[in-house]
Amino acid sequence: MSNIRDMMRSFELFQPTELEGALTLLREYGSDAWVLSGGMDTFDWLKDRAKQPRVVVDLGGLEELRGISEGDDGGLLIGARTTITEVATHPEVIRRYRLLAEAADMVATPQIRNQGTLGGNLAQDTRCWYYRSGWPCYRAGGNTCYANTPTSINREHGIFEADRCVAVSPSDTAPALVALDARMVVSSHRSERIVDAADFFITPGTDITRMTVLHPGEILVAVQIPERWAGKTFYFEKVADRQAWDFALASVASALELSGGLIQDARIVMGGVSPRPLRMRRVEETIVGRALDDETIEAAGAVAADGARPLRFNQYKLSLTRNLVKRAIREATA
Repeated sequence: MSNIRDMMRSFELFQPTELEGALTLLREYGSDAWVLSGGMDTFDWLKDRAKQPRVVVDLGGLEELRGISEGDDGGLLIGARTTITEVATHPEVIRRYRLLAEAADMVATPQIRNQGTLGGNLAQDTRCWYYRSGWPCYRAGGNTCYANTPTSINREHGIFEADRCVAVSPSDTAPALVALDARMVVSSHRSERIVDAADFFITPGTDITRMTVLHPGEILVAVQIPERWAGKTFYFEKVADRQAWDFALASVASALELSGGLIQDARIVMGGVSPRPLRMRRVEETIVGRALDDETIEAAGAVAADGARPLRFNQYKLSLTRNLVKRAIREATA
């Protein structure tokens, strides 16, 4: 069933130097066009021939989409073409939004972080090996989820929000940005729109062919991080089989606002357990207004896996979810 050939089919390559030119090309070629940023996800698709675009639009020359600057509201504005390394090492990201810096530093390897971009990390497709290897699953237009059968190998797949497809979001930076209430700036040839990070990622119940709200012809151009959570109490942890290169079996990103010994507000977001970064709203409701003590932590863990539906080989993610949530609250530091 695999399509792996390590030989790309021919395509027409465009390398615009301005955003307007890139958007014009995407308008002209529509669904026949593929957007290339850092290439860390793209080259796998093209070499395996699982994606065979007629046109590739390389954003590498768009310097206007790169860099980190002060946002209009006092937060930060990060261009989508900014490398993962730049995000992980930027002094203002570390000082004000350490949660994002730590998440970025956990992406793959130094070499990949040097080449891969924030926008690419956020917009990448799922890493389900059935789907990536060319099996005709629901997400690929077929009528079966090969990861959810009695004989499936589904150790890395989801336990929440499955709807025919049980693949998970692979992004390490996405849970951190959802926890920070970030906003995504999306451009097309017609307009620009701002999408909350929590709404940027979608489930298969919304559209099984996509993992984000991006339509053909649209480009993620920047990420806005508001001042709201700057300098608050953060925690990030990623659990994977290897310390480098691997995708998360599960991860957690938390942002807590503490005052007078109480949790005034909270964002707890899980990665690797759902088709999107999963905001744990039941956990947040449980802990807000309570003291940061063992009783609160245990109460959070008790509800963390509510609604989960584990598969044959990933039931371990139930306890992993509960324990990561508890650690995200217990070990959070300013």
